Amino acid sequence: MSEPFDPKPPKPGLFSAFRTSFLTGIVVIAPVGLTIWLIWTVIGWIDAFVLPLVPSRFNPEEYIGINLRGIGVIFLLLFTVFVGWVAKGLIGRSLIRWGESVVLRMPIVRSVYSGVKQIAETVFVQSERSFEKACLIEYPRKGIWAIGFISTDTKGEVSRKAVTSGGLVSVFVPTTPNPTSGFLLFFPEEDVIELEMSLEDAAKLVISAGLVYPNPKDPSQPLAEPARAAE
Repeated sequence: MSEPFDPKPPKPGLFSAFRTSFLTGIVVIAPVGLTIWLIWTVIGWIDAFVLPLVPSRFNPEEYIGINLRGIGVIFLLLFTVFVGWVAKGLIGRSLIRWGESVVLRMPIVRSVYSGVKQIAETVFVQSERSFEKACLIEYPRKGIWAIGFISTDTKGEVSRKAVTSGGLVSVFVPTTPNPTSGFLLFFPEEDVIELEMSLEDAAKLVISAGLVYPNPKDPSQPLAEPARAAE
């Protein structure tokens, strides 16, 4: 007589449970550990660059004899605030204009200075030029879709000389897995599909190479099951 069929799957063994717990721990620890390591390393780089420029009588490490990680960062922040405060005054603006006039006379240095200054002003000062929304565009050809970031409406000579039926939109198309590099493209307004996902979610999608999808407000997307009430 045959034995009755048992529909219950066999329980995982001790090694399988250990492996699952280990992988779960890696998923939890790896992002936190890498983040702490990166911050700690960057602080060390700043300290190594700034502290040799600080007079020994102002360095607390000379008095307590202990290597304090982050002292260089504090000096850099204070120096940056001081420079910004001076730059807003009449004397500071005059010194900056004089310094820029000297730098702009140097053939190679002026190109580097102008580029770095434009990037710094775009990122840190002119907040209205930051990316507005994530979008979907057909790139690099029709039928292939890519995630992009809408920067602004195209203006100036590019907008005037482009042959389009309407306006143009400036779109930054990032690369995977490094979204800080990419391509600046100009699309007709009708070819740009705005997305409801946030810029952060779109960046996660690009960085993860499509492995981490956001949970958009779309009824066709599966939502997480609600937690069961405790019995």
